[in-house]
Amino acid sequence: MIKTRKPQKIAQDIIKKLQLYTSKIEVGYTGKVCEVTDGVAKISGLRDVAYSEMVEFPGGIMGVAINLEEEEVGAIVLGDYLKIKEGDQVKGTKRLLSIGVGEKLIGRVIDPLGNPLDGKGPIEIKQFYPIEKIAPGVVKRRPVNTPLQTGIKAVDSMIPIGRGQRELIIGDRSTGKTALVIDTIINQKEENVICIYVAIGQKASRIAQLIDILQKYNALDHTIIVVASASDSASLQYIAPYSGCALGEYFMDQGKDAVVIYDDLSKHAWAYRQISLVLRRPSGREAYPGDIFYLHSRLLERACLLDEKYGGGSLTALPIVETQAGDIAAYIPTNIISITDGQIYLESDLFYAGVRPAINVGLSVSRVGGSAQIKAMKQVAGKLRLDLAQYRELAAFVQFASDLDQTTRLQIERGARMVELLKQPQYRPLSVEKQVALIFAGTFGFLDDIPINKIGEFQERYLENLETYHLKLLQRIKKERSLSEETIQNLKKVIVDFKKNF
Repeated sequence: MIKTRKPQKIAQDIIKKLQLYTSKIEVGYTGKVCEVTDGVAKISGLRDVAYSEMVEFPGGIMGVAINLEEEEVGAIVLGDYLKIKEGDQVKGTKRLLSIGVGEKLIGRVIDPLGNPLDGKGPIEIKQFYPIEKIAPGVVKRRPVNTPLQTGIKAVDSMIPIGRGQRELIIGDRSTGKTALVIDTIINQKEENVICIYVAIGQKASRIAQLIDILQKYNALDHTIIVVASASDSASLQYIAPYSGCALGEYFMDQGKDAVVIYDDLSKHAWAYRQISLVLRRPSGREAYPGDIFYLHSRLLERACLLDEKYGGGSLTALPIVETQAGDIAAYIPTNIISITDGQIYLESDLFYAGVRPAINVGLSVSRVGGSAQIKAMKQVAGKLRLDLAQYRELAAFVQFASDLDQTTRLQIERGARMVELLKQPQYRPLSVEKQVALIFAGTFGFLDDIPINKIGEFQERYLENLETYHLKLLQRIKKERSLSEETIQNLKKVIVDFKKNF
């Protein structure tokens, strides 16, 4: 015989449960985690979520919705995804992914969410900027016409970079790409430009080394470092460049000049490919998703020089891309070359031959050109690029030729000296007036009778001589920004006098 509970008893139990129940009001909308893999979560139920909106997982872990489908939402997890499990509740926050901006960040090392990593305590933040933003339109921009002095002779003379430009630095592994941008950061001490260095997918030891170098040369006082190292999740590596760009936009909106260095965008593309494959987006060439071009174009287009009406600030972008075996026709390099206003191509063969910076003059170009140079530099370096390109061609033929005519021999002699003159030790950027004085000596033929192995020594001693006895001449070049007939005669006299004692 089956015992059944009396209806009276059931009613009492229900009444007891109802008495114990307390009502709670929850504002917002929620969903549930269906699946979590490699830093990407699939969520059901978040019906009103927006693209790039932040969502909250249990334990205060944040995520960002980047895939909006009919039944599910794909979100990248910005934190420890191993703590999230299937069935967890997810809340929408009605807030787009943003980063704290402000002057207090200068000199600090942060992660892509704005949290400090340098152990110097919390950062006081009063304002937030969305990390994804539509680039300023054509009307808000003006043509690039102010130079961004890198302090590197070969760049400032032949491949000038302007404030508001996007100049790609491309080359194989270990060809001096990061060294080039470190020198640029060090040189901005006197130039009043704020630098933002974004490290994407790099070894933590390498980043620590870089911070150490910047501290040593007092360059951290005008620099913000955003770190998403190799040990960080693909999600953080994916948002890092956008965070760096948002920080730069804050200074641009204040009417200041900023430069953002993305080191490097090939690792950024790998992180995005990983996220896209986990989200099961259709893959295209080299397994990259179809919107890989848009990924970088919407980032780099945000660099510009604003019109005076909009504050006149500028944001310069220096993306870095690593090539495999010098293949600049690969997928990601060609994409970024087509977005940027020129590229500086660093070549392994030149690097190992001792030409440093190892810039290949033939393949490097700046589409802004002379408008981003001071007049004095144009006057002395006008033919330099062409002369060097011709020298490279002739040098290749000379290996097989036995006798040369006088003109060819002179061209080769001059070219070899100019290559030697453009070599520059690391962490030693030069002010533009010193560069003008040195390049003047080379292009006007004053080095033609100096042995090639003595050019380096000549440079050192000639600059010392200028700083000691002819400081007024250097200051005049800096102030006037062009070479008058009188300045040219004075420079010639200084070089001739110096050569007598050299």
